[in-house]
Amino acid sequence: MPRIAIATTNGREIDEHFGHAKFFRVYELTDEGYSNKELRDAVAACQHSLGHDTTRFDKIIELLSDCDAVLVQKIGPGAAAYLIEKGVRVFEVSGSIDAVLNKFAQDKLV
Repeated sequence: MPRIAIATTNGREIDEHFGHAKFFRVYELTDEGYSNKELRDAVAACQHSLGHDTTRFDKIIELLSDCDAVLVQKIGPGAAAYLIEKGVRVFEVSGSIDAVLNKFAQDKLV
């Protein structure tokens, strides 16, 4: 079953920028919809004083290596290009986690 990592601040909405995410919630899509698997701590990839560093991107890619897609509210073009180059499917979406995951499951988007 596909796994999806979501950047969220409150566990209800996809409302976090990829570079600011301090954790990701991981869900598994099922025939019935989805199930919540776990919460994974992350170090924010974007450090305002330091800017972007691909080693932090690589750590997040490793953290989410068993996930088929990453859903974020926003991601910069450089970070998106780097993740896609590394084989990570990333989607910019917003809204309730429930509605988005049900849509992904229903339409088999991953």
